[in-house]
Amino acid sequence: MNEDLKKVSEKTSEEENLEKEEIPAENEGNNATTIQEKIEQFKKIDSFKTNKKSFATGIGFYKLFWVFFIGCFVGVVIEVLFCIFVTEHRYESRQGLIYGPFNPVYGFGAVAMTLVLYLFRKKSETWTFLVGAIIGAIFETLCSVYQEYFLGTVSWDYTGSKYSLMGGRTDLVYAVFWGILAVVWIKLLYPFMSKWIEKIPNKVGVILTWILFVFMVFDCVISCMAVDRMVKRHNGTAESTAVGNFLDDHYPDEFLLTIYPNMIFTDTGEVLHEVAGDDKETENSENTENNTENNMETETAASANSVKVDLFSLYQFDR
Repeated sequence: MNEDLKKVSEKTSEEENLEKEEIPAENEGNNATTIQEKIEQFKKIDSFKTNKKSFATGIGFYKLFWVFFIGCFVGVVIEVLFCIFVTEHRYESRQGLIYGPFNPVYGFGAVAMTLVLYLFRKKSETWTFLVGAIIGAIFETLCSVYQEYFLGTVSWDYTGSKYSLMGGRTDLVYAVFWGILAVVWIKLLYPFMSKWIEKIPNKVGVILTWILFVFMVFDCVISCMAVDRMVKRHNGTAESTAVGNFLDDHYPDEFLLTIYPNMIFTDTGEVLHEVAGDDKETENSENTENNTENNMETETAASANSVKVDLFSLYQFDR
């Protein structure tokens, strides 16, 4: 009997040990389930929720202006880096405005992306990519049409590319870039940036927004006026107004060349840096001709003076 009781107690202790060993496995399974549930809950969280007490809550004027301003700056930085490390392997200006590293094409593109893609914020990355590629291609085309027909210049032309679209106004490769940018923008950058903007104190945010707004309006207006006057100079149109003279004095072709090195005149197809170079050569040749004429006049005057001196010497000698 004692031996049987010992065997039963040993079996019972072994079963208890087995149960204890099985419990951690069950806990691990529960932990895995808990983590999965947390991930699913995190996915359901709306990252676009805004601070209703912020001056830039939701998608209103203040929020969209900051999206525009940041887009103007970040777009130029990305394109300059792309120019340095991928295409030209050197620095070249990619700004679209005279004052500051800003390009309104990227700013308005960021606003358009935000307004449209916000409707697709809960869709898959594939949908976001396709919509972003289409929006980017259309927006780039519209900007090209506006610049050509209203300013008489062109800043980009993809005619030579085999993936060219819309008569060289946009390109399939860049449409793919727009699509990738759309996914990164609406899924990662915009939610983070939106929360950062809303952390700006309300009073400071409102005042700073209006200061930057006035500055950007001025920058856009003066840049358009300077480019328009440059086109008129290129066409030989004289300017007699005070505004035109001011633009000629403060924004000559040599200055604009440093900002828009690849700008093309649509009427002749000439590139700005070539025209500026020709004008500089013409100016140098004119200066050379003037210097030559001045030297000849100086030599003639010197010869006449020497004759006078010789005649005076002869006169003195005769006396």
